Amino acid sequence: MRMLVQVQLPHDRFNAAVKDGTIGSKIGRILEDIKPDAVYFSEQGGKRSATLIVDVADGTRVPAIAEPWFLTFNADVQFHVLMSPEELGRSGLGDLGKKWG
Repeated sequence: MRMLVQVQLPHDRFNAAVKDGTIGSKIGRILEDIKPDAVYFSEQGGKRSATLIVDVADGTRVPAIAEPWFLTFNADVQFHVLMSPEELGRSGLGDLGKKWG
């Protein structure tokens, strides 16, 4: 299952790593371990952020993805399940609409 992972990085810890020269190795180590399909860095709400696409077999992988960000940067991490158009088509939305609509 693919997930969108959004990471908000606090200024204090991220800035400290930039100033002491360890930011590249810290980010590199996390990404090497998580092995995302894609990763992008940007700004969200005035804070540094990372957006990752990861493929996980099941939910037990979530801590291994979140903890490096929590422990290294005291970051906030959100997970969102992703579906392709084909997966959405197989989800049974029509039946759910009839049942609950």
